[in-house]
Amino acid sequence: MPHAENTVTISRPLQEVFDYLADGTHNKDWRDGVLEIERTSADNGQGATYRQVLAGPGGRRIDGDYRITVFDPPRRLEFQVTAGPARPVGTFELSENADQLTKVRFSLEVNPAGLMKLMTPMITKTMRHEVAQLGNLKTILERSQPGA
Repeated sequence: MPHAENTVTISRPLQEVFDYLADGTHNKDWRDGVLEIERTSADNGQGATYRQVLAGPGGRRIDGDYRITVFDPPRRLEFQVTAGPARPVGTFELSENADQLTKVRFSLEVNPAGLMKLMTPMITKTMRHEVAQLGNLKTILERSQPGA
């Protein structure tokens, strides 16, 4: 089963980082493959749904809609991709140390079936790229600090 994860420490309070991640419309800011994103449900939190269009191979547009499946502020956020060729489950786990530095662990996992199993190497590479973008999240959130 393809799996990828990455962890960064962000110099921002736990709740601020969680709130930013919980608003999926921010995905376009820190994930370079997101072309379009909009919340399609009335509420945030568990059950919230997003329509997302991603840049695929050769510039092809790929649906990547998702639904929030676990919403446990400010520590855990999980989602399930509901549209597109690969439909991973994603998890953000957050913790804070005494200096108000927030550790964010982002993991993706998918269980390809049928012919999708043949694409496992490409899926794994894509997932590794996605979780590596936590560095972009760190840069954006630390840049937005007051006085920075």
